[in-house]
This record gives sequence, C-alpha cells and structure tokens, in this order.
Amino acid sequence: MPTEIGSFMAKTKFSEILRKVEHGERFTITHRGRAVARLEPVEEVRISEEERAAALERLRNPTIPGVPTDTLLEWIREGRK
Repeated sequence: MPTEIGSFMAKTKFSEILRKVEHGERFTITHRGRAVARLEPVEEVRISEEERAAALERLRNPTIPGVPTDTLLEWIREGRK
C-alpha cells in the first residue's frame, strides 16, 4: 500500500522521496486531503536487438502510406531550412 504524503511535504522532500521510489517505495500525493497523484517506480522496458534495429531503420527511412519516399524526404529537408 502506498504511503500518503501531502503536496507541500512532497515538494519539500522531493529528492528524498525520489531516492525511496528508486528503491521500490510507492507514494500517493494528496492535496487538501484528496489523492491527486501516484509516485511509483517505472518498469524498465526491454526490447530485443531485432526490435531496436527495426526502430532505428524506421527513423532512418521514414514512410507514409501513399506518399512516395522522394516526396517525404523533400518535405523533411524543407522543414530543416
């Protein structure tokens, strides 16, 4: 169960709270007694080398269905002017 902490205290002790979150603790931040946010560790996302390579390839060679590659590359170059 998350520890409840008021917004003022969360602001005052933010660095300390973040260290605790890094070690797995969870907090519910309240404002005037009402829960408004949760602070919890993020799940690390792991992708395979194949997924990584495919994502990088999509970044290097963008496509839009129905738009020729030359046109798309021209649009990208125009946006960089």
